[in-house]
Amino acid sequence: MLEELSIRNLGPIRTATLTPAAGMTAITGETGAGKSMLLSAVRLVSGGAAEGSRVSADADAAWAQAIFSLDGPDAAPEEDGATAGAAALSGVPAALAAARDAGVEPEDGELILSRAVPASGRSRAVLGGRTVPRSVLAAVAGELIVIHGQADQLRIASPARQRDFLDMVAADEAERAAYAAAWGELKALDARLMRLRDQQADARQRADYLRESIARIDRADPRPGEDEELKARRDRIENAAEITDGVSRALAALDPSQVDADADAAGAAELIGRAAQALRSIHADGGGYAALADRLDTVGADLADIAFSLSGMLDADGGEGDLDAINARIHELDELALRWGPTLADVLAWRDKAAFEVEDLDASPEKLAELEERRGQLAAAARDAADRLGKARRLAAADLAAKVTDELGSLAMAGARLDIDVTARPELDAHGGDDVAFLFTPFPGSPRLAMGRSASGGELSRLMLAMELAAAERREGGMTFIFDEVDAGVGGKAAAELGRRLARLARCAQVIVVTHLAQVASWADAQFVVAKGTAGEGDAAVETRVRRVDGEERVHEIARMLSGSETGASLDHARELLDESRL
Repeated sequence: MLEELSIRNLGPIRTATLTPAAGMTAITGETGAGKSMLLSAVRLVSGGAAEGSRVSADADAAWAQAIFSLDGPDAAPEEDGATAGAAALSGVPAALAAARDAGVEPEDGELILSRAVPASGRSRAVLGGRTVPRSVLAAVAGELIVIHGQADQLRIASPARQRDFLDMVAADEAERAAYAAAWGELKALDARLMRLRDQQADARQRADYLRESIARIDRADPRPGEDEELKARRDRIENAAEITDGVSRALAALDPSQVDADADAAGAAELIGRAAQALRSIHADGGGYAALADRLDTVGADLADIAFSLSGMLDADGGEGDLDAINARIHELDELALRWGPTLADVLAWRDKAAFEVEDLDASPEKLAELEERRGQLAAAARDAADRLGKARRLAAADLAAKVTDELGSLAMAGARLDIDVTARPELDAHGGDDVAFLFTPFPGSPRLAMGRSASGGELSRLMLAMELAAAERREGGMTFIFDEVDAGVGGKAAAELGRRLARLARCAQVIVVTHLAQVASWADAQFVVAKGTAGEGDAAVETRVRRVDGEERVHEIARMLSGSETGASLDHARELLDESRL
């Protein structure tokens, strides 16, 4: 609910504060007094376009601020996504959710929206003390206030807005949620199928490459570390003469008999043994000769072991294999390592992984067929959900159209009617499988025409009033409706009935009406007069002022609206009208 609207330097209004009633508020005043500036202020705080030309003369900037009280439960300040989503479904106002998305928490159950418009430059939008994009103001205000004026009516001409209005009246949240879930599953599978189809050609090429690579590795049949072993063998073969000479000379020095059985010279191992025996032959006490002999025995054992190893090397020199065959195998293994390595262990690991990938790729056609079958099931489920949603919409459309048509007869539009066509179409979209069209017949014999092209501004305002009356029981509390030009072309008894209907709507929502008719204004719980006056004594400048009228002041304003003057008769008529204007 709009609690307060404040304005500074907007057109002819230097400063004004409007505190609407919780029920119905009437804004009256002579033509040209500046009533439209109040609507301009509301549009500004609702994220509308800002025009520097609207700034008052000699002022640097215009400013408007609206304070809204929020009806409905307050959610906890901190919520995770799932909790917040559940809270929104349980009735937390969408305006509150939009504000929190912008990082703004209401204070004392209030949201403050303001807009500053400089004479030149960019405007500044503020929500709850925080600067925000004006789209955020539009999102928040769009959940709190609805303006029905000639410039605003055309929004309902949008098929999307007509569908949203019908869904609100139909209270088809369960059907829409079921359809949204089915549609989401279908779209997710469609995206998966598209990716899979796009991958089919690449998958075939990939599978062929993997199979050829696996076959090549299997033909080579490498072992981990085989290439290093072969390279070591090749080194031994290429250096065989040098190795044989060096090993032979080393072995001859240690044990000549290992090289030449007829050799008479003693080797190092034999000499070490003789030295140990010589030390043990000493029988004198002290000197550590026995310990030294033991150390020589250890050295001799090591030399014997070395000699044995060298002897084995000489025996193996001739069995290293064919050098050409070894080089060919090394080249084959190096190519494998270069493509799938860097080591042969990596090559074998790649082959095992590739084998699994080939299995998956070979199964793609079967997987595609399986998904195609699943897609048919999901499409059928989505169509069923869309049909249930369409049925709920058609039932609500018939009821809403009948109620609106009945209301139009009481709003000086006898013979006018509203028809709502809900037409099923073969293809589905995110909102179901229906086309929704609101068709208005302004007078008998007129063809049914799309809203926005079939009525004047005043007729559209009354049509929207009839729609809001028919939908009032479905609207959440806390909404504010502003009606402009709703009384155009209306007078007499029809005007009184129009006021009665606005007052009836005000029992479940806040209503603000800009009107020229006393028969409408008399039904309001509060009345504000917009009038021109001088800025100060002796000042020739003219500015617009807004003030609330009560008691006798209101009687005088109603009398002025009735006859243009304040005579005794018009004052009596005004009092009588105010007394009669009660539900």
